[in-house]
Amino acid sequence: MNVRDWFTFDTRVSRRDYLTSGLFLVVLKYAGDVLIVWIGAGEFWRPLDYASPLSSLLSTRLRTAPPNLLPILALWSLPFLWIGVSMSMRRALDAGRSAWLALLFFVPGVNYVFIAVMCALPSRAPASPPLHPPRPYEHRLPSALMAIACGATIGLGMLALSVYGLQRYGAALFLGTPFVIGAMTAFFFNRRYAATGRETQQVVLMTMGIVAGVTLLTAAEGAICLLMAAPLAVIIGAMGAVLGRFIALNDAGGSSHAALAMLALPLTATFAGPTPPAPLREVRSSIEIDATPMEVWKHVIVFPPLPEPSDLIFRVGIAYPQRATITGEGVGAVRRCVFSTGAFVEPITRWEPGRRLSFDVDSQPRPMQEWSPYADITPPHLDGYFRSRKGEFRLIALPHGRTRLEGSTWYEMRLQPAAYWVLFGDGIIHRIHGRVLAHIDAATRADRLPPHS
Repeated sequence: MNVRDWFTFDTRVSRRDYLTSGLFLVVLKYAGDVLIVWIGAGEFWRPLDYASPLSSLLSTRLRTAPPNLLPILALWSLPFLWIGVSMSMRRALDAGRSAWLALLFFVPGVNYVFIAVMCALPSRAPASPPLHPPRPYEHRLPSALMAIACGATIGLGMLALSVYGLQRYGAALFLGTPFVIGAMTAFFFNRRYAATGRETQQVVLMTMGIVAGVTLLTAAEGAICLLMAAPLAVIIGAMGAVLGRFIALNDAGGSSHAALAMLALPLTATFAGPTPPAPLREVRSSIEIDATPMEVWKHVIVFPPLPEPSDLIFRVGIAYPQRATITGEGVGAVRRCVFSTGAFVEPITRWEPGRRLSFDVDSQPRPMQEWSPYADITPPHLDGYFRSRKGEFRLIALPHGRTRLEGSTWYEMRLQPAAYWVLFGDGIIHRIHGRVLAHIDAATRADRLPPHS
């Protein structure tokens, strides 16, 4: 097979093509992982590392890796996932089996057995011709409505099961659910008549919008979380739509196979193992200030009220710092950094005037105030899924009486997939750092101004 056959549905996949392409892609994926990890962290990625949870590796061998290593590894994996599931669908059809079996490609452990079976099954002749477009007097509306109802039921049911039943914001919710919504909606929309790819994507997008709208109107989630999840959901749902349409047009099996596929998602969420501990992730920001470290120090430990923010990210509801106070002095003192949603309680663990201030985070307020038609909603993701653990300010003396002020925050992200959600976490913390560091700079410069006469 050539490279084009990996990304299209134009050709059948024999067991020989499936095996040879799979072996080549395994070697290519591993070589890419080794190169990315070596460049990013200076560590050698061993084959045995695939058996360990990524969170464990990030907190041990890859703890010195840059923050963008995890998102880069995730982006590198996406084309291989697409090739794997699309080739598995065509291999299953070539072997005379249901294309829905390709969803086993996503199930850890079971996927290896599935791949081995697909490499062994012989090819069979196709069972039925493709479907035809509807005639002019026939309408797609009934099929579209049934497809939307099916997809919306899956989405809302998984939200209820995962968030309120299992209390998990995991991969089954943010990856599996939009994929299955897209696949099932596209399948039922195209099952009777062959719609175009564009029409199919429009119906899937409408289904996603209905799920989001119902979630918002029932106060199950707020608008900010839905907007953050939308890019991932739309992309994954579009991928599922392509595959669902392909199955509808090429798989002669009945809709019972689709029903079994629908059951796989809640079963995966229910029987998934415990979520591994989230690794601490450091976000570091810095600024250069035209003052000595001791002049800067007093505005690090406590600073006056900040002006109201103009940044859109804070005006839409993300919590922002307002002022900082401290009780006591030295190690054991308690600093309170007041945000728009409440106060961080930060006992001091390291006190080096003019050099370093370190603290733990004993308690923290909500990370945001969700947008909603209702007042003060509290979806579960606001409690403990994004948690700061400790922070630090470092003051580094520079030539000519200047200071480099660095701020670090270590936090845990318990939303999955972490590679996606840390993009928001890192960005939000960088903006918070920037607001605080700029205010310390302004307060220090104000001290140097001559007193008014």
